[in-house]
Amino acid sequence: MKTARGDSLRTEELLINMGPQHPSTHGVLRLVVRTDGEMVRATWPQIGFLHRCFEKIAESLNYAQVIPYTDRMDYLGSMNNALAFCLAVEKLGGFEVPERAAYIRIIMAELNRIASHLIAFGTYALDLGAFTPFLYGFREREMIVAILEKVSGGRLLYHYPRIGGVARDVTPELVDEIRAFLRQMRKVWPEYNTLLSENQIFVKRTANVGVITREQAIAWGLTGPCLRGSGVEFDLRKQHPYTLYERFSFDVPYGQGLKGTVGDSWDRYWVRMVEMMESCNIIEQAIDTLPEGAFLNKVSRGFDLPAGEVYVPCENPRGELGFYIISDGTSKALRVKARAPSFCNLSITNEICNNVLLADVVAILGSIDIVLGEVDR
Repeated sequence: MKTARGDSLRTEELLINMGPQHPSTHGVLRLVVRTDGEMVRATWPQIGFLHRCFEKIAESLNYAQVIPYTDRMDYLGSMNNALAFCLAVEKLGGFEVPERAAYIRIIMAELNRIASHLIAFGTYALDLGAFTPFLYGFREREMIVAILEKVSGGRLLYHYPRIGGVARDVTPELVDEIRAFLRQMRKVWPEYNTLLSENQIFVKRTANVGVITREQAIAWGLTGPCLRGSGVEFDLRKQHPYTLYERFSFDVPYGQGLKGTVGDSWDRYWVRMVEMMESCNIIEQAIDTLPEGAFLNKVSRGFDLPAGEVYVPCENPRGELGFYIISDGTSKALRVKARAPSFCNLSITNEICNNVLLADVVAILGSIDIVLGEVDR
């Protein structure tokens, strides 16, 4: 390289540690970034800083005792995590779940999905330098947290879905509170789009950035908004319904390249925004048709499962969360394996974070929306 005076200037690539304390890594994730000036040539995620041995712990406890530990994987989608594990145990054990309990599970899972997407909305804005959307997102999220706290006693980790149903019934007063939230959410959703979705600075930072093609998304095993953002109309609640989702009418949003290329960071963001409205539709249908009856079919605390194996996937806020359980006929699992969507979605990082600007790495990682408790488990 020549300077203005004609002198030779030697340049070399530089390795930069981004995290694990960097706020835009969304937890204790370390990115080793190989840079050439402002250009990123390679990005390697380094995980393991939050490892809690979930799978081995789950093999040392009886099935009912595992549920609080599932909450701590994706701690922004605790209801969805516990639901997936309960469904796996119920399928292997042949346990019946009352219809009312199934409806309540759906209501709480969709409320938690909206709360998770509100966090994704707010923190993504923070990553790219906008503070106000973060405050707006937490305003509505607080309404959801208050509802979940009343039904479970917790504000982040709920331990609410139980094997055979749910821990507590919902009251008419709580149903009214849920309806009030739905009215509020539909009222303010256009404000979110004015603040961020249509913001020209935000669009320039995310459109045509971090493009994941349909073929790449499938090949790398992406699921959830990361898969649908690439134009793949696949949602487990629709294609492989569980816990009575087949009774509800809702659309599956997917990336269409409205601001740039199909599969870019804006598309992944937009899928989550539209999903919040679809979740509102599901919740409203569920509370309108909530059946009477029991909310829990009690099972003995230390029950034995028949010998065998089962895999049950569910659509959690970040994608396909599946639990694979092998039973040897006792009250504890012989093997528990969690298929975590954040872990799989993160695997494509180096594929799309090369030959981009350093600032684009932040935009791309934020659009994937990972939770490190689920990546490390």
